Amino acid sequence: MKHGLIGILAVALLTGALVSPAIAACNAAPGPAVDWTKCDKTKLDFSGVDLTGAMMQSADLSRSDFADADLSGANLTEATLAKARLAGAKVIGADLTKAMFDRANLQGADFSNAVMVKTEMHRANLSKARLAGANLDKAEFGRAVLAEADFSGANLHAAYLARADVRGANFSGADLSDADFYRADLRGADLSQAKQLEQGQLDSTCGDETTKLPAGLTPPPEWPCASAEVEEE
Repeated sequence: MKHGLIGILAVALLTGALVSPAIAACNAAPGPAVDWTKCDKTKLDFSGVDLTGAMMQSADLSRSDFADADLSGANLTEATLAKARLAGAKVIGADLTKAMFDRANLQGADFSNAVMVKTEMHRANLSKARLAGANLDKAEFGRAVLAEADFSGANLHAAYLARADVRGANFSGADLSDADFYRADLRGADLSQAKQLEQGQLDSTCGDETTKLPAGLTPPPEWPCASAEVEEE
């Protein structure tokens, strides 16, 4: 009986040693390099907090407020930020591969040089966001608001921008090869210096005389068009 009790205590101690660090990490106060991997941090206020280099892989951050926070260099791969608020946040150089920002408020956020491969931003608001130099390969922006966003030098290969509001956005030097602009609103967008944009990608888009296209490409016969035509199902 004594040996059995010792064995149970040993297992309990070993289990505690394995579990405690994870619990302690999730309970750690927000700050630079904090490790919240796979933690539940939903509906919390982190506005203005310094979270540079934070580890938040696969964490659930839905509906949390990161407005004006600094997430530069953070690892948010496969994290969920549905309906989160990152307005004015710095996310420079962060790894957001396969992260989910559905319906998130990302207005004016700085994603410069961030890795956003296969990141999902359906119906997210990225108006006036800075994505210069970001890797947006196969990123999903379906019905997102990208008005006046800065995509200069970004990689948008095979990105999905169907029905997105891209009015006034800057694509200078951006790679748009195989990007899907189906029914996207391109009025006022500057695509004049974009790379790998082909005539067929402009079919079924919405634009007008304020849309700037690369040399050799011409507006489709349907231009100019109304925004209502873009938003309809």
